[in-house]
Amino acid sequence: MAENRPVLPQPLEHQEASLEKFQQQLNEENVITRFIDSNEQSPLTKQQHTEVSEKKRVLSELGLNLRPVSVTQDHIFGNPDAPVSLVEYSDFECPFCKLLHPTIQHFLQDNPTRVNWVYRHFPLDYHNPGAEKQAQASECAAQLGGNAAFWRYTDQIFARTRSNGEGFALQNLLPLASEIGLNEEAFRTCLVSGSMAEKVEQDRQDGLRAGIRGTPGLIFVKHENGQIIVSAGALPKSKLQSVLDHLLSTGKEMKP
Repeated sequence: MAENRPVLPQPLEHQEASLEKFQQQLNEENVITRFIDSNEQSPLTKQQHTEVSEKKRVLSELGLNLRPVSVTQDHIFGNPDAPVSLVEYSDFECPFCKLLHPTIQHFLQDNPTRVNWVYRHFPLDYHNPGAEKQAQASECAAQLGGNAAFWRYTDQIFARTRSNGEGFALQNLLPLASEIGLNEEAFRTCLVSGSMAEKVEQDRQDGLRAGIRGTPGLIFVKHENGQIIVSAGALPKSKLQSVLDHLLSTGKEMKP
């Protein structure tokens, strides 16, 4: 599979400033971890002990049911033989996914042989019908133009989506396909038929089984031993790098 090179947005510093700002709000695992740590330092009621134990169990099981990465089933950006995959469950209407997208592009540029990027759909109900239809459109792009077309289409949606919650206008899905060189009539037929709905829903169900409940949901997978590290939210590039370095250097467990 040929490696795809993204057109990188500039400047990255402004993107990372926004990512740092939003990370505290979205990283659900860290919120839970802080809750556990703070409560363990003080006496707990029986009910609180039960709640903390359940939260620990949920954290320990996150990602265990992740569907294996597949070059035939997944959209993989970068080196398909990289030792680590970053699996992202994403929603085209999610403003935090929009913020994270260029950061992962830069992250992969810094680590071209060490990690690849796997994009899976996780459209949230309150972002529909937009998120669902955009996800289907990206799959139509893939059907007509392969993996490279999927990533070009995906990159352009995120690049043009407003961060104010308005999202990407559905009437622009067809012109965008034409713009990147896809057959307009074939794309229209694919999109109108809803033939990609099953593929999008399969990704969403896979995410639910892996413990994903919001976007962006991130799971690092080390293929050599199946080790995983689960996180969430619009992480800064430095955090992505530290997780990757940890996986490749020690192979030991790391708190999300």
